[in-house]
Amino acid sequence: MSRLPIPANLSLKHRCYLSLVCWLARLPLPVLQAMGAAVGRLVYLCSASFRRLFDANLTQALGPDAVRLHSVRAQAESGKAVFELPWLWLHPREETLKTLQRIEGWEHVQAARAAGKGILFLTPHLGCFEITAQYAASQPEASPITVLFRPPRQRWAESILRFGRTRAGMQIAPADLSGVRRLIRALRSGESVGLLPDQVPPAGQGAWLPWFGKPAYTMTLAARLAQTGAGVIFACAERLPKGQGFVLSCRPPSSPLPVDDLEATAAAINQELMKLISSCPEQYFWGYNRYKTPRGSSEQPPEKPL
Repeated sequence: MSRLPIPANLSLKHRCYLSLVCWLARLPLPVLQAMGAAVGRLVYLCSASFRRLFDANLTQALGPDAVRLHSVRAQAESGKAVFELPWLWLHPREETLKTLQRIEGWEHVQAARAAGKGILFLTPHLGCFEITAQYAASQPEASPITVLFRPPRQRWAESILRFGRTRAGMQIAPADLSGVRRLIRALRSGESVGLLPDQVPPAGQGAWLPWFGKPAYTMTLAARLAQTGAGVIFACAERLPKGQGFVLSCRPPSSPLPVDDLEATAAAINQELMKLISSCPEQYFWGYNRYKTPRGSSEQPPEKPL
């Protein structure tokens, strides 16, 4: 396992947190995922507010039978997504990439690079989204890859995130205007960018657009990056059962994005993300408040569905 640098002047409590994460990273991936499945189920059972949000999002997306059909497994998969992170961040890349049992659609990435385009990887909070950037960084046609980075509130956690996301072929840009400029420059230079486009952006950086039949405040940054002429690739690493690893799939949009219109492009990206999520709904993070109004916004969601 890679050695994590310990920041100076950390409190004893935060050093204990860091030590716990490092200890977890030493456990085998199947064990971590089994632990995560149990904790994901426990959080759902013990937190009424989380349970209501989780079930409401699942029902909104997939209909009245969704909770009965998908909720139990989705609870477990959400826990797995959290508990596998220390292993993915702190182990050598050659070891983490051995968990990829199959790569599907990588020829679309190779075709975009052969055409001289930058590559924009769009990955929702589905399956193991961390490993997609690691794999891209290991491939000559997609390396280097730059992702936005917002430091967590806890300083002890920042060292782990930076360590996991700044390895060979991976670069981070601050989650502000200067970072956006770096992403645009990277794409125009023929490099790669990775983005999680299903996050609620800060006020003034999005638009109210359809998300599973309901208005959701949607980032327009992904659409703006697509306007650079980059090849857009929707990527997802599906988690296999019993700790067997992952299957990484990559595909272009099902139809050309309307890049002349920023909001229309953002809406089209939402449609592609919803198709991807619907193909593997148990592995989406339904506990995220996708329909919230961003803090400080004077805008309100439309009263009627878009």
